[in-house]
Amino acid sequence: MSGQKSGTNLLELRIDLDAVARNTRALKESVDPAQLMAVVKADAYNHGAVEVARTVLAAGADQLGVATLAEAHQLRDAGVTAPVLAWIWSPEQDVAAALDAGIDLAVISPEHARAVVDAGRPARVTVKVETGMHRSGVDEADWGKVFAMLRDAPQVTVTGLMSHLACGDVAGDAQNNLQASHFRAAIARARTLGLEVPVNHLTNSPGTLSRPDLRFEMVRPGAALYGLETVAGVPEDEHGLVPAMSWVGRITVVKPVAAGEGTSYGMTWRAPEDGYLAVVPAGYADGLPRAWQGRFGVTVRGRAYPQVGRVCMDQHVIFLGDNPDGVAPGDEAVIFGAGGVSATRLAEQVGTINYEVVSRPTGRTRRVFVGGAIDDAASVTAGEDGTAGGAR
Repeated sequence: MSGQKSGTNLLELRIDLDAVARNTRALKESVDPAQLMAVVKADAYNHGAVEVARTVLAAGADQLGVATLAEAHQLRDAGVTAPVLAWIWSPEQDVAAALDAGIDLAVISPEHARAVVDAGRPARVTVKVETGMHRSGVDEADWGKVFAMLRDAPQVTVTGLMSHLACGDVAGDAQNNLQASHFRAAIARARTLGLEVPVNHLTNSPGTLSRPDLRFEMVRPGAALYGLETVAGVPEDEHGLVPAMSWVGRITVVKPVAAGEGTSYGMTWRAPEDGYLAVVPAGYADGLPRAWQGRFGVTVRGRAYPQVGRVCMDQHVIFLGDNPDGVAPGDEAVIFGAGGVSATRLAEQVGTINYEVVSRPTGRTRRVFVGGAIDDAASVTAGEDGTAGGAR
């Protein structure tokens, strides 16, 4: 839907690229001299991977991080030439094609190391080591085998080691220190075996913000780039981050409701008094879960109104009371973001985390970019069909 303008859609995901750039610059300045790997996996946390990648690189990011090979290829196909590291892949995939595209690979097991070596291509790899999270990563018993295998392959360059904090959102958790100790031991072991491992990275967004002693040679923030607070127990504005995403619908219907009358499937809610209902065109097919019923509100004309009744596939209903502000069809209804509650606050209301909230918008939601150095042809929508999230 090239040429689509903001404000013409019933359901929009507005991405402020200036906010992304500001957050990137602030993080880069705060971690200097460490490098900054900007994590743009999962379509840049649903903010648009290609547009965000260009933005963060222009704002000072040194490298990019993604989960899958497909995500890395998407960036290469879009002309992004900066280093891109992918850390979730299978030895059965086309490793040679990834290496030929200049994609850096994380090695998470002996089998992954063997696949890189057997590809016979020049390769840049980062060894992901197990330090206590017990998810993906080379177990300590295999460190020596993997380090030696990669060292003895002349076409392979080991750029460093990486790991991931299990409790990074709680700065004082003892698990962070334990993992850091294991990580330092892995670096020492690699160097003893003849690997330089010059650029090592452990911290995600919360670790980057709250544990400067664990930054090593590079940090790996994701959520913080998008303005999300990730450190537990601190105010949303603690680190000066600017949220970049707003999810906005347009009211389609306003109608009266009498005291005692219900709305939506099952009549699970009935009006406590005479008033008005309004319909917002966002439902569970668009990423707004049915289970959120009655636990959140929507902001219209600066006032928050409660969601009532069942969340449907395509829409949900809000109660306007006596409609003091004259809400009318066509008015913007902010589910979260600028002019409404933050993603973090919405997450608290519905019992999840802000990472999941920003990942939710999908379906008929149209992504629109504002700000940044994105030209009109590239800024209008996400994906070939202009939809956000998993619809790409």
